[in-house]
Amino acid sequence: MGDFVLVDPKNWEYDLHSVYSAYIGYFQVYNIPWYERSWGNFFESFDEFLGFTWPVITVTDAWTGRAHIVTKLSAINSFVKMIKTRFGETLPQAPNILQVVPFETGQRRQRHVSDYATFTRLYATLPAALLAALKARVRAGEPKIVKELWEKREKTFLAIDFEWNERNDKTVLEFGYAAVRCGHLQGLGHWPPNPDTNYRKGHYIVAEHVDKIVNKHTPTYPWQYAFGDSQTIPKAKLPQLIQTVIRFVHQYFLVSFLHRLNRFNSSLQSPDSETMANTLVLVGHGLQGHLQRLEEMKIRLPSNILILDTMVLEKHLYSSGSRITMMDPTTKEARANGTSLSLERLLISFTLSSFSQQNQNNNGREPSQVPITLPQLMLNNAGNDAFMTLFALQKLLEPAASTPGPTAQKHFRGPAMLQPMGMMPNPAAAAAAAWAVNMNTMASMASPGPMPFGGGGGGGASSLMPPGTYNGYGYGSLPMSQSFSSNMNNSAGSLKMMRPSRSAYNLADEFGQMGLSSSVRTPSKEKKEGIE
Repeated sequence: MGDFVLVDPKNWEYDLHSVYSAYIGYFQVYNIPWYERSWGNFFESFDEFLGFTWPVITVTDAWTGRAHIVTKLSAINSFVKMIKTRFGETLPQAPNILQVVPFETGQRRQRHVSDYATFTRLYATLPAALLAALKARVRAGEPKIVKELWEKREKTFLAIDFEWNERNDKTVLEFGYAAVRCGHLQGLGHWPPNPDTNYRKGHYIVAEHVDKIVNKHTPTYPWQYAFGDSQTIPKAKLPQLIQTVIRFVHQYFLVSFLHRLNRFNSSLQSPDSETMANTLVLVGHGLQGHLQRLEEMKIRLPSNILILDTMVLEKHLYSSGSRITMMDPTTKEARANGTSLSLERLLISFTLSSFSQQNQNNNGREPSQVPITLPQLMLNNAGNDAFMTLFALQKLLEPAASTPGPTAQKHFRGPAMLQPMGMMPNPAAAAAAAWAVNMNTMASMASPGPMPFGGGGGGGASSLMPPGTYNGYGYGSLPMSQSFSSNMNNSAGSLKMMRPSRSAYNLADEFGQMGLSSSVRTPSKEKKEGIE
């Protein structure tokens, strides 16, 4: 294997070992006494078969994801031609050779295999090739691969989010994360995950910048974390904290907890490996900017970590017909394949019911989706964004599951905004949008039930709407929710938004807002209540 030649993987599609197996099977089916033929020595063993010296490359199958050592049809024809030239007999091409479609499109190194020892060494490289392909496919948001990862219930999915200064993107203002340990929950018999009890989460505000740096075009809301207490942390300690969050997962939640206070220990990541995927899947919505922040802070990610962008995943799911039909608010037509949704629009799309005659996929059946009620919260808060990104991933992968929506632990009243006439999920529903209220009515109306006002990913204040309400981003459903069917002219007065008091940075609060007190949960209580 000393040669070094790069080749295009196209047309390299025949598994080498299956070529040998197919010929042996052919001889058995047709009762051909190959052992009596002059060329029979090539089929006495796989080692003898390799003596022909086969050109091969390693690829992974685009459908199954398995790694293979493959050759091309011209090499098989050369083998058949060699038999005829040397022995004067015509050997037909064997049927039922395993044929693969290479996932790789870039050039691959060609090798020549002439004995079993060489084949064994090459075979040992297949796990690395499989890992490289898996990373690429998850990063590309292939729905089949991502669903398989989720359905195995073995991985830990960690959603992260940063908020940074819009004038200097290297200045980080907030960091938030949310994680679900699927393997741990599966072992406890808690499935599907309940966001309120099974998500580990945290929100950290950089002390040096809080209330000093304010974004103008994309406002942030550092004090409006809805799922726990925000913590302030010195800028110099933030990289150390993040590195702690994204390391080893093979430790029980409360085992050696006091030891973790004395030393930054790893909590989510499994050991680095060149042949096996990490237990950790890093998740984000529009992840590229967040990865840049990690790189700038010199956060070391293991080479075998899987990286998943929910924006890319949703785009592929919609293009494949796995999501309900939506309308584009800019063109007033059906949303085109290949377009992406912001986090807010993605969350609002989960409030739609799938039972519509006009929202049908190519099979004539509407993709199943159970509508949910979104919690009252503000986006552009790193903790809220991370938590809702993880929940969005769960809903994308289990749209028909009756998983309850997250419950905000804290409720805030943000700036109200006009909900303009956007697009309904189908043309027939557009007429039902006439009941949209004006800005003054919304500004004076107390938020009923889970109805939120304010909050806004993607710039400016906006709102997350529960099922049955209309919004300005092209999503909604015809029936009005009970929370919105109350008298809309009833003004209950405005609610004063109270800024939470700052809490000093405490590593003990890193894992789901735990405090060091006698009320620390024991493992038995955790198992009983399903706490992750």
